[in-house]
Amino acid sequence: MDRLQVSTARFHHRQFADVGALASQKGSQRVSVCIPTLNEEETIGRIVSIIHEDLVCAGLVDEILVMDSDSTDSTRSIAEAAGASVYQSRDVLPELEGHAGKGENLWKALHVTTGDIICYVDGDISNFHPGFVTGLVGPLLTNPDIDYVKAFYERPLAYGDESHSTGGGRVSEILIRPLISLFYPELQSILQPLSGEYASRRHVLESLAFPIGYGVEMAHLIDIAQHGKLHRIAQTDLVKRIHRNRNDGELGGMAFAILRVVLRRLQRDGKISLNAPLPDLYQSWEILGDSIQQLSKTIPEPERPAIRPV
Repeated sequence: MDRLQVSTARFHHRQFADVGALASQKGSQRVSVCIPTLNEEETIGRIVSIIHEDLVCAGLVDEILVMDSDSTDSTRSIAEAAGASVYQSRDVLPELEGHAGKGENLWKALHVTTGDIICYVDGDISNFHPGFVTGLVGPLLTNPDIDYVKAFYERPLAYGDESHSTGGGRVSEILIRPLISLFYPELQSILQPLSGEYASRRHVLESLAFPIGYGVEMAHLIDIAQHGKLHRIAQTDLVKRIHRNRNDGELGGMAFAILRVVLRRLQRDGKISLNAPLPDLYQSWEILGDSIQQLSKTIPEPERPAIRPV
């Protein structure tokens, strides 16, 4: 099949609303939900409670794991009270040099969770419902030809007190979509490449490297395609995802980290040649009235290796 013609199966979360039916198809498999967190006290309690009450008690989910990046609020205590097993990332594999970042939390979760199927969801979702889990693990439980399920959804954008039905996912549309069109057109059918909600069979995740920051989702897609497994990816419509929107400065740092990860893979895959090492210093400007300030931040974005390389 020509790589430009590769498409993925699509589902709607409502197709997997019967939790009892899904649980009956688990067999001996274990399902783990892993949530990376950093100061999510406003949303984490509700997310964990819904998973516990609707999915753990029904026998579909076997464990809820929160991997935290040294939150300074009440995230950890709230999550534990709601029914999650809570870890601090720095306490897992302490013999390794520690890193702060989402990808780091996801990789370390693999070392302490017991699931054969791992479902990752972000901890800042304010409209969370059981379909964020059932819609992602459902295709894996019902179809042995599917190994990895990505979420897609409408992403509203909030400006102060105003809310717009579209406009979220700015990094995806401004940076990732052009990169895919230019260099990885085989990924063009992935509707939300950076979605933080996805589920996978453990053996697939263990075959992948994990950039320690925001480049992890894009790295997964590129590497799965490189392994010749793109046809084993599916996508599920979760309808809408509401979360806190990041400001332009935060998005700039996020884009910088992702771009470094993609450029490394472009060189690895023979699509470009880098004549010098990539810098890890991200620089920008902040203009407030008559004040102009240069901002600098080091964003190295190293990668954790695959646990069991292909």
